[in-house]
Amino acid sequence: MSVYTVKQMARLSGVSVRALHHYDAIGLLRPRAVGANGYRYYDREDLLRLQQILFHRALETPLKDIQAALDDPGFDLAAALRAHRVRLAAEAERYARLVDVVDRTLADLEGEQAMDDKQMFDGFTPEKQAQHEAWLIDRYGDDRAGQIIAGAKAHMATMTKGDFAALQAGAATLEADMAKALSQGLPADSDAVGAIMGRWWAWIAKGWNREPTAEAFAGLGRVYLEHPDFTARYEAIAPGLTEYLAEAMRVFAERR
Repeated sequence: MSVYTVKQMARLSGVSVRALHHYDAIGLLRPRAVGANGYRYYDREDLLRLQQILFHRALETPLKDIQAALDDPGFDLAAALRAHRVRLAAEAERYARLVDVVDRTLADLEGEQAMDDKQMFDGFTPEKQAQHEAWLIDRYGDDRAGQIIAGAKAHMATMTKGDFAALQAGAATLEADMAKALSQGLPADSDAVGAIMGRWWAWIAKGWNREPTAEAFAGLGRVYLEHPDFTARYEAIAPGLTEYLAEAMRVFAERR
């Protein structure tokens, strides 16, 4: 039977050592054994559990709910995999629509094919937007959430196709730069990461049409950690990126 150290587990799965340590600390994925030297050792059952964790994360399930599901005495691995397949197929279809929207928007911007303004939002289903709004209301209460939602919608209505495409491109660049910093092991409070956060601050200001306060910037980092959609997005880019990003935003806000 194959046995893996935490570093080997990280290389095999793509999950960072930091994330594996966190999963151990919260009881989500404990190593099968810990040697006298303090090394963690994982076996095939641990690999399957980690795979389940990653499937759930890709499907936007909060960590506490993942742990409850996997620790349920009635948990059935084969049944869970079949359920994942159904949900992932639906998500694949939704993302395919979003990719099509991106392609048609680019074609419009480059003068290759005209795009109706309504088509800009084809992949953003009302159901998904309703889920986001319900989460905001639950998190912040009716009054404050209403202000956030109304402000976001009002600003979105003023954006041109070019503005929207530029904002999306800016996000992709920032996310890639943060993922690279994470892979290089740069501390969240390093000058290099701080420079990326400065650009992230400016990107938020452009999206919000106003400069964020330090409190709001740090708070947004906490939203990234708490909202399953953001967590799924960042963990798909690089495991451990959500926590790394939130910490970098907190540090930058404090220094700001």
